[in-house]
Amino acid sequence: MSERATTRRGFLGAGAAAAAAALGGCAGGIARSSAAGAEPTVPKPAGPPNVLFVTVDDLNNDLGCYGHPLVQSPNIDRLAEQGTRFDRAYCQFPVCNPSRSSFLTGLRPDTTGVLGNRTPMRSKLPDVVTLPQLFRQNGYFTARLGKIFHGGANMDDPKAWDVALDFKPTPLGRQGERRNMTGDAVPWCWWMMAEGDDEDQPDGQIAREAARLLEEKRDRPFFLGVGFHKPHDPFIAPKKYFDLYPLDRLAPPPEPPGRAPDLPLAIGSGLKADFDRFTDRERREFMRSYYAGASFMDAQFGKVLAALDRAGLARSTIVVFLSDHGYHLGWRGWWNKNTLFEWSCRAPLLVRVPWLTTPGSVCSGLVEFVDLYPTLADLCGLKAPANLAGTSLVPLLKDPSGKGKQAAYTQVQRGQAAGYSVRTDRWRYTEWDGGKQGAELYDHDADPHEWRNLAGEGTYAPVVADLKALLRAPGA
Repeated sequence: MSERATTRRGFLGAGAAAAAAALGGCAGGIARSSAAGAEPTVPKPAGPPNVLFVTVDDLNNDLGCYGHPLVQSPNIDRLAEQGTRFDRAYCQFPVCNPSRSSFLTGLRPDTTGVLGNRTPMRSKLPDVVTLPQLFRQNGYFTARLGKIFHGGANMDDPKAWDVALDFKPTPLGRQGERRNMTGDAVPWCWWMMAEGDDEDQPDGQIAREAARLLEEKRDRPFFLGVGFHKPHDPFIAPKKYFDLYPLDRLAPPPEPPGRAPDLPLAIGSGLKADFDRFTDRERREFMRSYYAGASFMDAQFGKVLAALDRAGLARSTIVVFLSDHGYHLGWRGWWNKNTLFEWSCRAPLLVRVPWLTTPGSVCSGLVEFVDLYPTLADLCGLKAPANLAGTSLVPLLKDPSGKGKQAAYTQVQRGQAAGYSVRTDRWRYTEWDGGKQGAELYDHDADPHEWRNLAGEGTYAPVVADLKALLRAPGA
């Protein structure tokens, strides 16, 4: 959707290659393409392919491969060069537990019944076959490292895993310079430049354990779920990653004069008042700490890819990389997720199937996270449940220029009132409480940042009518 800004090459005098070398980048295995569009040359494995399923917490599309001029993400960028980058991938609920419960069951949130972070998925769907469970039932070794389903003792899916491991920071990793950016009004809103190295933090330990398992299980088909926590709050990373982002190089997003005011439920959180009190320095600190976490996570991801190469598994392993949802970094004065704006609904999705995907290919068609379950079942020759809501992405992996879906759907909950949003090639249309508490219409051709709400303008009544009908037919 956007071009790589030329200023990226000059940021801190270090390009992606230097950052990869300094921060744990990988090399070897699947060769980097010298030109996008090169056909894959890797033969399909004779046996069942492996799956490396990497889920990241709260990561938006501020990445080098998505055109961000400053963020250093060399390992994610390299995966994009080796596989397919989906430019318009949308979660079904921009909150951790509902989103993960949706794409790991292949069902929409209204079907799962999981509409918040405190509802265990199995309490609503005791008999559902989840994505990793399907692989386990078909003879795969399945392992969870970190957060795949929502964190917490009763939030995981024990039916899905042969091995499930969580990690904690070391005593040294709990130390460092820190500050709460809201004066402790919002308990989670703090950063810390941690002492120690990468493995003093959970994400570093996850990468280490993933490398060990890849070597140990190399002779058996596996589904390895790697759940990195960062850049999720609290914003903790080793100091060297903060050093990548001097405050004076960061600029909070501006707002145009006269932009449409937010509807009462559009943000729907008392935290907005705390964020409105941010000073310019606190906005920059928030951005720096979020980006530091993203670069820290990227370095750990690079270690996992390097381990895949060392084990000789890169050519027989499908790699999926996604975030559970997007994240506002100051857009509309919001510093969190859980909205129905593009910044919250859209998230990164990268897929590498060495024998199928064209290196460096880009798909601009609309896709949804519920499409991941049928896609992986399709790629691995497994019989998926009949009631899945999504559609296999295999045709788009073969031909990324394909059209994609007619629409992508995302929803949120505000107490008893629900918000539903439909995204088409051109439009985003949102209704709150069935329209009783307002509606929003944005023209992405003319207004990609969704500043002007056209829903109340009579000229657009036919567009609203069409989208209102589409909103009531998810999956159309």
